[in-house]
Amino acid sequence: MLFQRKTICSIYTRTISVAAAFSAKPNSSVFHCTEQVLASKLAPILESCTACRQDLGPVIRKGQQVHAQVILNGINNLGILGTRILGMYVLCNRFIDAKKLFFQLQLCYASPWNWMIRGYTIMGRFDLAIFLFFKMLVFGTCPDKYTFPYVIKACAGLNVVSLGKWVHGLVRRLGFEDDVFVGSGFIKFYAESGCLDDARLLFDKMSRRDSVLWNVMLNGYAKDERSVNDVVGLFMDMRKSETKPNSVTYACVLSVCASETMVKFGCQIHGLVARCGFEMDSPVANTLIAMYAKFCSLFDARRIFDLVPQADAVTWNGMIGGYVQNGYMDEALDLFQEMVATGVKPDSITFSSLLPCVSMSEDLYLGKAIHGYIVRHDVCIDVFLKNAIIDMYFKCGNVEAARNIFNCSPAVDVVICTAMISGYILNAMSSDALDVFRWLLSKKMRPNPVTLASALPACSNLAALILGKELHGVTVKRSFQGILYVGSAVMDMYAKCGRLDLAQRVFRRMSERDVVCWNSMITSCCQNAEPELAIDFFHQMGADGAKYDCVSISSTLSACANLPALHYGKEIHGFIMKSALSSDVFVESALIDMYAKCGNLKVAWCVFDLMAHKNEVSWNSIIAAYGNHGRLKECLHLFHGMIKDGFQPDHVTFLAIISACGHSGRVEEGKHYFNCMTKEYGITPRTEHYACMVDLFGRAGLVKEAFGVIKSMPFPPDAGIWGTLLGACRLHGNTELAEMASEHLSSLDPQNSGYYMLQSNLHANAGKWDMVSKIRHMMKERGVQKVPGYSWTEVNTSTHIFVAADASHPQSAEIYLLLDNLLMELQNEGYVPHIDRQIQDSLSPELC
Repeated sequence: MLFQRKTICSIYTRTISVAAAFSAKPNSSVFHCTEQVLASKLAPILESCTACRQDLGPVIRKGQQVHAQVILNGINNLGILGTRILGMYVLCNRFIDAKKLFFQLQLCYASPWNWMIRGYTIMGRFDLAIFLFFKMLVFGTCPDKYTFPYVIKACAGLNVVSLGKWVHGLVRRLGFEDDVFVGSGFIKFYAESGCLDDARLLFDKMSRRDSVLWNVMLNGYAKDERSVNDVVGLFMDMRKSETKPNSVTYACVLSVCASETMVKFGCQIHGLVARCGFEMDSPVANTLIAMYAKFCSLFDARRIFDLVPQADAVTWNGMIGGYVQNGYMDEALDLFQEMVATGVKPDSITFSSLLPCVSMSEDLYLGKAIHGYIVRHDVCIDVFLKNAIIDMYFKCGNVEAARNIFNCSPAVDVVICTAMISGYILNAMSSDALDVFRWLLSKKMRPNPVTLASALPACSNLAALILGKELHGVTVKRSFQGILYVGSAVMDMYAKCGRLDLAQRVFRRMSERDVVCWNSMITSCCQNAEPELAIDFFHQMGADGAKYDCVSISSTLSACANLPALHYGKEIHGFIMKSALSSDVFVESALIDMYAKCGNLKVAWCVFDLMAHKNEVSWNSIIAAYGNHGRLKECLHLFHGMIKDGFQPDHVTFLAIISACGHSGRVEEGKHYFNCMTKEYGITPRTEHYACMVDLFGRAGLVKEAFGVIKSMPFPPDAGIWGTLLGACRLHGNTELAEMASEHLSSLDPQNSGYYMLQSNLHANAGKWDMVSKIRHMMKERGVQKVPGYSWTEVNTSTHIFVAADASHPQSAEIYLLLDNLLMELQNEGYVPHIDRQIQDSLSPELC
């Protein structure tokens, strides 16, 4: 049972000795207090309970003295006096005493019930508050208007909308709906529960609206991203009403201006705030600083910050956070030092705002210093700060420190687990990320949308399609598939696992799509060798009204380069020139790559030469452009120009140079720059670099040296490396090494028909027809089909695709007639074709 009646009289035990002392002294003067006198003594005590929430000891003692005098004076009918004592116990968190006193009161009145319901709500025991409310109804006591504000809070605490609506119906029948406190309670309840239409309906019915009611409704709209226009409209209505906006109102509206980047309207509200004299009110000033920081107007934010007479921790945090958001890391650190020097104590929010500076600069020493400060000064490490520390260590590459903080945490929630998953993926530790995901499931934690969106890239990196499908199933089951970033993560997972068809299906089913979704789809098509589809999605993106950004443009230019489709690239270039992206370094670098791959090296150079600002990416693009065209001299000249301009070459730079050396047949230069990369610049060679070195030696006929490169690799070679060696063996007739490469390829990439064809052609040239037959039989057994080679050309902005012996083109008759004429012309000129004995002619039709 909730209450035990057998303890009702135990409250008298603490005052027995006092009563006995008075009765033992007949000559003593006992002052008999009246109920009115005791009530007047309780009034200031109740006020003290409300005002002082920390040191309640003296207040409790005074209240207990009054309670003792009530008992000594024999006041049995406690009435209002008893209710006030009960209120004192509730406000002082003495719930056991309150519970004992409750049953001594006249429960036919609502006040005692109201205090107990209020007490349980303050305790966070919303279930007991609701239970007591229903007990009140069963007891036959009629609730009054003071009952419902805390009953509504309890419904909100339990997050039971249906119960709240039932209570609302009861309030309506009792006639309390128009009361400003009850009404504002319901409006807040509906707004926080996402029932904004119900909140607005009740708001419009209220006959009397004070500033609290307006602010509750405004805050309800402000928390819903889809109701921005309602915030503005309601604010305008408030200005026209008798109730004038106060500092809370302006803080709410300014926060919406910040979140929605409403620059013009935000500046107008600032003008109103200044005229009304609220500019230096702490909540308003702090919101103004945050708003201007979001608008990237740090000059205005700093001006307001400097004008605040007494900046508190919130003000400092807002300014530090503003610097960090806009990339001014040094200024953020300087302001933090100034904050400490002025005596304002940094809190967890300060460090949560500051630590991203360390993450972006990857300054591990500074990160450890800040972490040490947090520990030495006993700063409360809440969930947000713990996440910031873990994120900082991961981004600084200290995985072990991040893992230690996670393992030493006494309480781990889903948010911290999500930070660990993201950190592991950032450090290419996808298996560890999935281990954390499985661990949180074993601990009965429910993954949230961010957790699932963070875990899906691990499936992508490991090509774990089955696990990815399972996570997709969880998103559907939990109704997360409509969340944009979750949908984008699912799409990306399918695309990187080679299932572009499923990625498209997810994309088509999304009810709304932002720029990230479109970019993800365009990039996925490029990565899966579907450049035409990427260009189609780019056009659809524009038709859908989505705004292109540097990622959209760069990805589509990459598709144009891979197709190649110069006319599309030129169209996009024209669009870039008219937009704000014309000076974006990454977009210009993509333009260089597109023009170079489409064969227009001159325009690629012009784009590079006209760039106002260059970075490593742009230098790498132009170096690779000249390298791919076999212009080794210009390529090396650009390389030295890059160094002269103060840019450090990276692994991409050397990859382009070694590749250019291979295409030019300059073996010694290729070896020199490979050694230069490793010894002078300390860059660890990747798989691509070793593949280029194998190709460099293979093209020059140095097949054994190419094999020596493979043997020197510090990690196992992949199919691409062995395939490069096989191609070199086929070119120079080295059957011995070809056999070895073939054995590795049969296990690493058994479904790639290109490698089988290389082997077959090699054996056919050597006259080993039994091996040709064996390879043909192996392909048939494994179900490998030869992928036909395509060629295409662009005529009048139309792309024409051809395949050997193809008659599907509408002008194929004219094309073959012209081809025959060309062959006759060649024969008349004395040309004799060199016919290789290759496998293609002898393959059965089912393999082609």
